[in-house]
Amino acid sequence: MSIIEIKVPDIGDFSDVAVIELLVKPGDTIKAEQSLLTVESDKASMEIPSSHSGVVKELKVALGDKVSEGSLVLMLEVAGDAAEPAAAAAAPVADAPAEAAPAAAQAAPAAATGPIEVHVPDIGDFKDVAVIEVMVKVGDTIKLEQSLITVESDKASMEIPSSAAGVIKELKVKLGDKVNIGDLLAILEGSVASAASAAAPAASAAAAPAPATSAPAAAAPAQAAASVSVAAAPAHVPTATPALGLPHASPSVRKFARELGVPLSEVKGTGLKGRITDDDVQSFTRSVMSGAVQTLAAQAQAKSAGTGSNDGAGLGLIPWPKVDFAKFGPVERKELSRIKKISGANLLRNAIMIPAVTNHDDCDITDLEAFRVSTNKENEKSGVKVTMLAFLIKACVAALKKYPEFNSSLDGDALIYKQYFHIGFAADTPNGLMVPVIKDADKKGIYQISTEMGELAKKARDGKLGPAEMTGASFTISSLGGIGGRYFTPIINAPEVAILGVCRSTTEPVWDGKAFQPRLMLPLSLTWDHRVIDGAAAARFNVYLGQILGDFRRVLL
Repeated sequence: MSIIEIKVPDIGDFSDVAVIELLVKPGDTIKAEQSLLTVESDKASMEIPSSHSGVVKELKVALGDKVSEGSLVLMLEVAGDAAEPAAAAAAPVADAPAEAAPAAAQAAPAAATGPIEVHVPDIGDFKDVAVIEVMVKVGDTIKLEQSLITVESDKASMEIPSSAAGVIKELKVKLGDKVNIGDLLAILEGSVASAASAAAPAASAAAAPAPATSAPAAAAPAQAAASVSVAAAPAHVPTATPALGLPHASPSVRKFARELGVPLSEVKGTGLKGRITDDDVQSFTRSVMSGAVQTLAAQAQAKSAGTGSNDGAGLGLIPWPKVDFAKFGPVERKELSRIKKISGANLLRNAIMIPAVTNHDDCDITDLEAFRVSTNKENEKSGVKVTMLAFLIKACVAALKKYPEFNSSLDGDALIYKQYFHIGFAADTPNGLMVPVIKDADKKGIYQISTEMGELAKKARDGKLGPAEMTGASFTISSLGGIGGRYFTPIINAPEVAILGVCRSTTEPVWDGKAFQPRLMLPLSLTWDHRVIDGAAAARFNVYLGQILGDFRRVLL
């Protein structure tokens, strides 16, 4: 008997690949070509086989370790003459098979070209789910499993990935359409990169290390290894959780889960040794969309925000009253829109967790309004209509520069001061309140801001705003100027620390020291986070903002 080292064989052009599964332990008797561990790169996972038979004496790798070709895997106790046959088996193969192997490896990922139809995959027993977002357009080059659309049932929303890669030649769905399993989504032109073909290189890489002396002989060890692996595997219990530091799934399944927003740690694997399969991910998705299962994130959100039961139990409050309203008269029940469900939870959290204070003030915009009206008259042919909100955005940027704590966010015990000025503005839409964001407002002029506001507001009304157009704001303005009212208390849009509410301006008599003069007054309502801002700073911010709006030349100072 002798002790030999088992190392990682040639696994292709990979280095520092992670060990995601150990298939043997000290004391195990293993055979040549039996899999020892599973490694994973960002493209594929593969099992590393043993070059010898024997008894495992010591493992030299652990879960999470990084290995490369030549890395020591384990120490193996073998019979005295065991190394000799193994060395013979590792000899170079005949010239013809050696040349055929690279050719086969190159042929495996080869893809067909031409029109490709992309259909809705199996998303469960659902009919007529609504398309609420189209994430691509004609002419876009897309990758395999890239999200194309978002659909929504009455329980959940999910993204639908592409089953192929290529260039979109035609979209067959639009916002508001109802789709079902098998419906045609798009027609692509380009290379077909199906999941099977994408996995081919990985399969080739995994098979490459298998030692062989001829093509027929090469298949025998692989088949033997497969039979050994199956025979050695214990009967799988679907409810058992794999004893790993991360979910037991292949890279393609992980990517599929990411595209659908599925937390793999909550999925029960039904594959060999608890491995999570595509079917497991789809089954979990069906359960979530039908309402039979809630993800841990959804449960936590429901508990903290009260969106699940609205009983206030998480806050230690008495139960929410349950009333049968039908006893008192006719009623009609309508589910909240997706936007209201999402924004409602955020607003409740912000209203409860932020110690908010609101300052109310008025500012004189008589001269600014006269300038705005004359500007629009002079530039009627341009088609760009300047609004008071555009001036407000520029004025707020000037105030934020003077009082930078209003352009900050809390991060634990630290304050993050932002060096950018992205201003969100609340837009009223048929589906609920949305907040598009004007990025880098400090670098844009009034006309550019007005044009961008118009485009974003239209997208919001049409339900076409993308996530990037609604994130990143450092300060928000909520304007009710087109509706009316006097003052209100806007809720801070965390993680921001302040928000400005604006109502309709009115002409009022204002004392100038000698007489009352008619002046156009704009009501301002500034809500601020008292953990970051104190009352004096808030008062100064409002006064300075009023001064800028009263004489817009101050923006230049």
